[in-house]
Amino acid sequence: MYIKNRDELESHGERALRTAALDIAEYALERVDPYRATRDLVRLQGDHLHVGDLEYDLGRRGDVFVLGAGKASLSIALALEDILGTRIRHSLVVVKEGQRSTTRIVRVTEAAHPLPDERGFRAAGQALEMARQAGRNDIVFCAVTGGSSALWPLPVEGVKFEQKREVHRLLLESGASIREINAVRKHLSRIKGGRLALAAFPAEVINLTVSDVTGDPYDYITCPTVPDTSTFADALAVVDRYRLWDPMPPAVIDYLKAGTERNENPRDFGDNRCHTFLLVRSAEICEAAAEKAAIMGFRVKVLTCKMQGDSALEGGHFGRTLSDARSSCPEGGIALVAGGETTVVLEGPYGEGGPNQEFACAASLVLAEGHQVALSMDTDGTDGPTQLAGALVDASTTSRAREAGLDISGAISRHDVSPLLRRLSDGIMTGHTGTNVNDLKLGLFRITSPG
Repeated sequence: MYIKNRDELESHGERALRTAALDIAEYALERVDPYRATRDLVRLQGDHLHVGDLEYDLGRRGDVFVLGAGKASLSIALALEDILGTRIRHSLVVVKEGQRSTTRIVRVTEAAHPLPDERGFRAAGQALEMARQAGRNDIVFCAVTGGSSALWPLPVEGVKFEQKREVHRLLLESGASIREINAVRKHLSRIKGGRLALAAFPAEVINLTVSDVTGDPYDYITCPTVPDTSTFADALAVVDRYRLWDPMPPAVIDYLKAGTERNENPRDFGDNRCHTFLLVRSAEICEAAAEKAAIMGFRVKVLTCKMQGDSALEGGHFGRTLSDARSSCPEGGIALVAGGETTVVLEGPYGEGGPNQEFACAASLVLAEGHQVALSMDTDGTDGPTQLAGALVDASTTSRAREAGLDISGAISRHDVSPLLRRLSDGIMTGHTGTNVNDLKLGLFRITSPG
């Protein structure tokens, strides 16, 4: 069971619908488990390793490497360890701090996320050096998933680690999309933009990844090991679009402006020694939630699997859409499903919160009275730099807030919703889930007797 505080979340408000929403979320998280997906894809029969339609005779091969970074990378590494055991000779996987490992063979280390730290910097350098040691007959498994940019911060020559860290902070607070953020970060890295794969060649590189970016573009979800489609011009356009010229470290601006076609990231690798397998698509969380809701009798409408924009604005729109659906509700009820990644622009002092928590709080303000719930959660289990995965709200959220003297609108404007949600027992706690796909947005409406 992923959700650790179910009893608390089900203890008030629309109890029956809250239980249904949590059941749907649990089912969807189980369906996007990278461990299970890896075990389905990778098989070992004697000395013969099968990865999808690829086959390798390990008796004629050299060493097996496992390198990785990201919030879903540990699950992939655990599966590879269970399949290959001591055939794994070299390994290093970097995970988010607190995502403790139970591996026996694969070496796992923790680092900070979303803002990188020295541990990630050292680990990125070690991973790059390990990749350079791979030979032609070796096989290098790369488990690179969402979160790797912060966990593998290895800046280009001329840019210091502290300056790279400041770039991460500025981009995360700007409201830029993950594609825009990564266009900049890839052009300031010695390991991203396909450069880890270049270091590992001529070894065989096998990418196993999970998508947390809408549309599943490989170079934005597993960018160290696939060719890059973005350019220095794209990176500079992001700096311009979000007015980051002045706050950006001068060394960063100078490096980006000096970028030319000659030092662009690789556009292709020139041969067929790199194979990428998408274990879990970004939209699968929506598909799984929709499937479970239909099984439970709801009439399902998937609004979008590519939601973007401001979290509070999108949350308000989602809440109004759910309330408007009341007028045409069938007997079995209505389920609205959406996925994607909304953002928050942080200016000046701010408190504790995350985009999914703000989304849910904004939805709660416009939910009509009775028989509706809205859930918004980050599938990796940590929404922003908090211990909450998201929130589950209903119309009682606003009434209970008033009774407790809490101001939801004010908390949203201060970007300080986590304390409020904990006080109201509406914050979802999962801990690290081991997966990392799109955020899940779920709205339910059904005429039910009080739970």
